[in-house]
Parts: sequence; C-alpha cells; structure tokens
Amino acid sequence: MAKDWLRWHEDYGTAGSSLARRLEVVRAYLERALTEALAGPDGQRRLISMCAGDGRDVLPVLARHPRGRAVRAVLAELDPELARRARETAAELHLPDVDVRTGDAGRADTYRDTAPAHVLLACGVFGNITGADVRRTVAALPSLLVPGGIVIWTRGRGDGGPDASARVADCFAEHGFHELAFTSPSDARFRVGMHRLDGTGSQPVPDRLFTFI
Repeated sequence: MAKDWLRWHEDYGTAGSSLARRLEVVRAYLERALTEALAGPDGQRRLISMCAGDGRDVLPVLARHPRGRAVRAVLAELDPELARRARETAAELHLPDVDVRTGDAGRADTYRDTAPAHVLLACGVFGNITGADVRRTVAALPSLLVPGGIVIWTRGRGDGGPDASARVADCFAEHGFHELAFTSPSDARFRVGMHRLDGTGSQPVPDRLFTFI
C-alpha cells in the first residue's frame, strides 16, 4: 500500500514530535549552508530540494535569510497536493525564484537543468529507498554540485542493529565529501547530516537515481 504522504506531513504540526524536531535541525543547517556556500559569478546560489514535500524546510529559511532571495531554488515533489501547497507558500513569501516542480525526484531530469547546485537537500529520501539506490544517489551528487557544494540529508536510525545513518555517512565520505555537522539525538530516531564536497564530480548522472519502496 502506498504511503499517505499528506497524512505523514501532519506530524510536523505536533509540537515535540520527531518530525517537528527534525525540521528545526534541517532549517538550522540550511541557514548555515546559505551563509557558508560560495555564490556563482553572478552572485546567485542554486538550490535543489529532492522530495521537497510542501517546502516547509526550505521556503521559510529563504524568506528570512539575508541571502535567501538571491537563491534560485528548484523543489521537486511528486505529490501534486504537496507541490501545490509549496507553490502557494512560495507566492505568499514573495519568492519568485523558487520553482516547485511536480515530478519524480528519483529522475535526475526533474532538476538537471539547475545543476550544478550550491546547496542540495535530500531529506526524507534515504530511509525510503534501497541501499543500492542510496549508494547510486550519493555517488551522483558530486556531479550535481559545484566544488564545495553542501548536502543536507536525513535518515532514521533504523530498527535494531547498527545505526543505518552511519552507512549513509560512510557513503558520503567514500565519494569525496567531508562532514560539517551531524545531529543524532539519543531520545529520537531521526538523524540529520550536512556534508561538503571536497572535489569535483566527473561521472555522468544516471537518469534514474532512486525509486521509493
């Protein structure tokens, strides 16, 4: 049975919930990323958000950050209702350079024209795809980023055994990233990481990065 993502998003509104707490961490990391990310020659920064939902992790930060209105952002979301909500919020916050695309974030063509990005969010992705797709996606990220580009990602710790987020962090290290920050609360299952690309990407980006399971 397909997951009800509209209902899943409702937990963001529950004070103290794991999702609400994760959201605050992601927003704080994005504030830092926008402050630290180098701009392009035109002074603009580009941002890609995979599986962006209703944009609540990105849009309020762009609206209040001193550099946020100089960001060209593409938010990719497959669910049409969530994408509609993100568009409405972007309009309400007067963010004309935000492009919300109703499309499959697992296909690189959904946002390939925005690459290379200065900041990329992969939140709510790695816990919903296979390990092989995690590795394929992380391996492709250097080619979707500028040198020094920053990725913010999330992963639950999993059920028993080793913390599943550790494997994701190891994968980033294997593909030329170093860790800038990592949040792993002992009283919650969520994990949030932030990694910076040390080199450049030279591998072609596959058409299909991941498929939700």
